[in-house]
Amino acid sequence: ARANPAQRDLFLNEAEVLAPNGAPIAEEATPEAVEVAGHRRKKRGRKPLDPHLPREIVRHELAEAERICAHDGTRLVEIGAEISEQLDIVPQQVRVIQHHRVKYACPCCDESIRVTPAPVRIIPKGLLTETALAWVVTAKYQDSLPLYRQAALLSRFGGDLSRNTLAASMVRVGDAVQPIINLLRDHLLDADLILGDETVVQVLKESGRAAQSKSYLWAQMTGSGPPIRLFSYTPGRGGTHAQPLYEGIKPGAVLMSDGYEVYNAIAASRGAIHLGCWAHARRYFVEA
Repeated sequence: ARANPAQRDLFLNEAEVLAPNGAPIAEEATPEAVEVAGHRRKKRGRKPLDPHLPREIVRHELAEAERICAHDGTRLVEIGAEISEQLDIVPQQVRVIQHHRVKYACPCCDESIRVTPAPVRIIPKGLLTETALAWVVTAKYQDSLPLYRQAALLSRFGGDLSRNTLAASMVRVGDAVQPIINLLRDHLLDADLILGDETVVQVLKESGRAAQSKSYLWAQMTGSGPPIRLFSYTPGRGGTHAQPLYEGIKPGAVLMSDGYEVYNAIAASRGAIHLGCWAHARRYFVEA
């Protein structure tokens, strides 16, 4: 098949497409009020930046020679400041946490040597700190940044980590947080309203299956009580895969989903009330 000539610009001209000639540039933000000696004055300007962000104050002062009144030679005094704000981004920083476990010994004999125990870690003797592990997990699953790209990014800042090391760390983190996932599932199945759906995913290197095989990601969330979102992977879409995900749903609970027949069977077998999804219903009537 012949390549689409427009595809060569898919990753090149995003800035030009989103900001054509003449588009306004984001200018300095101005706080809602400007501090002036003796009073507080409102000032018009761009919407203020998030007040919860940390702030670093940079003072811009006149040179000593310029702080003289041009009319009578009196030294000028400070009466306030014109305040504007810019959003700054601190680049990624890779550092090493060096643990010193202090050793103690009796000065009178060689029979008593003690070493401070190592701190508890998610991955015993793991190379990455818990903060680093959280960064990798968030980048992969929240920001869709593959591990090989993370490895390349970290290497630019001195973090020489292989893709395999990051992958092994993710597996170990998954095992460590499984008790939390189990607790979340208990609370989800105890909710009065559960929303469910599934979507196709492709697994490229799954043992015993071709890369073109269809796999599924099941989403479950609470519609009442504390917000809980759970995602489960199965190699198929049938009831044998879906039924265990709702094992323990309480009788009389409401299960809301699309019209996939498996959800009817789940609700019927567990005494739940099955409601249809309004978004799917509206689309059905529009298309009809």
